[in-house]
Amino acid sequence: MFQAKKQFRIGPNGRGKTVCMNDHTRLRDGHVLHGELEGSMAAVALATEPAVPAQAPGTGVYAALDLGTNNCRLLIACPTQDGFRVVDSFSRIIRLGEGVSATGCISEAAIERAIAALSICRDKINLRKARRLRLIATEACRAASNAEGFRSRVAAETGIELEVIDRETEAALAVLGCSPLVDPRGRGAILFDIGGGSTELVRIERDPANPQPRIKAWMSIPLGVVTLAEQFGGRDVTPEIYAAMEQEVANHVAPFAEEHGRELSDMHLLGTSGTVTTLAGIHLNLARYDRRRIDSIWMNDSDITATINKLLGMSYQERAGNSCISVERADLVLAGCAILDAIRRAFPLPRLRVADRGLREGMLVEMMREDGALRSW
Repeated sequence: MFQAKKQFRIGPNGRGKTVCMNDHTRLRDGHVLHGELEGSMAAVALATEPAVPAQAPGTGVYAALDLGTNNCRLLIACPTQDGFRVVDSFSRIIRLGEGVSATGCISEAAIERAIAALSICRDKINLRKARRLRLIATEACRAASNAEGFRSRVAAETGIELEVIDRETEAALAVLGCSPLVDPRGRGAILFDIGGGSTELVRIERDPANPQPRIKAWMSIPLGVVTLAEQFGGRDVTPEIYAAMEQEVANHVAPFAEEHGRELSDMHLLGTSGTVTTLAGIHLNLARYDRRRIDSIWMNDSDITATINKLLGMSYQERAGNSCISVERADLVLAGCAILDAIRRAFPLPRLRVADRGLREGMLVEMMREDGALRSW
């Protein structure tokens, strides 16, 4: 049996208490490769709007925070008849996992960056009077030897108690958040989530008896854009370095692809990560990143290849100067492309759907369903 998740509520003094919640998004009965998500995967409306005045207590304000190896992201939303309405959000690159693969520890500089970002998140949660929260941390906190001390310091300085989720839960939440983008006319998708310290792959399918997508198999590898770039170098990436990065990822993906990479007709790739959203922005020649134009778009195989080749032809300075990449991602984006190319080789599908959504949306849907605030689909 899975243990109940821990949920943190922030009190008026900035501190809080932990309460327990039932777990409904992990794979049923503990099955690692052949479970299904609780509830269906029908569409969730994500009507992002400008900030609105703080909600009155008891009106159902939910907050989901994802502290990843590279980013700190927060989404605050209220349930609606057909999904939820975003009332506030926050995203900042903090590189929490910088150096962890080499030293085994989260650095003091990374801790300070994380605490600064989490303090902003706490203030937003309090401002919106969110009372139903899920505050998670992923690979950096799974891998670092000083993760427990880091979490204690975060709790003392911000009042936020982070829940470190396992890779299985991370994959399941990504599916829950992204499943509305599975082509309703197809048989399913190979979903991938390229993180800073790990990458998750999930095969999701429909069957004749159940039109809603179900998890058929999943895997997680301990390679993400930060860990791969630190291992091979991300600033000056030669064709040889790029090929070596791709091969390193391919070695990890191959066993999963051998077992679950057959019978791909009527399926497509579904990607959620800064890598794929960046590629989409460059493909569209956007002057600056625009989520409304990125989330849910389709890219075909030749589009992806041309965009990656364009990036490979750029210098580090040119990547840093591109508004869809910026200096914060300039040394990471090619590592992400190498991960994507390894996945494309393992699962040669002609189309990729881009998702600017994922764990946070999955957490929000999960909490709202548990509370009966979002109807069962």
